[in-house]
Amino acid sequence: MAKLTKEDFISALKEMTILEVKELVDAMKEEFGVDPSAVAVAAAPDGGATEDAGSATKTVVLKSAGGNKIAVIKLLKEITGLGLVEAKALADNGGNIKENVASDEANQIKAQLEEAGAEIELA
Repeated sequence: MAKLTKEDFISALKEMTILEVKELVDAMKEEFGVDPSAVAVAAAPDGGATEDAGSATKTVVLKSAGGNKIAVIKLLKEITGLGLVEAKALADNGGNIKENVASDEANQIKAQLEEAGAEIELA
């Protein structure tokens, strides 16, 4: 098996959906016993400094869960990794879903949640 370079791995990550990335993170937790998202959060400031000025980060904010709250709660669980109680509280009260995410990812999250009936704002 050929060794996967860092550039190849990052390129593959860019092509994944949020759900696929979450499944990858879960598999890495199971395989190695380490939470890679904790490392990614710690490394984010360095990575953000090297990006070009055109790629802004956004905060995805839930204004209202809308009429189909159950579908929104399910999506919130998938997107954030929250438990059922926490996702329901977020759906009931609104608030930040994800902070400092790339514009593309923020727009993808917004589209998913709006399709389920939620009212979303990007800040």
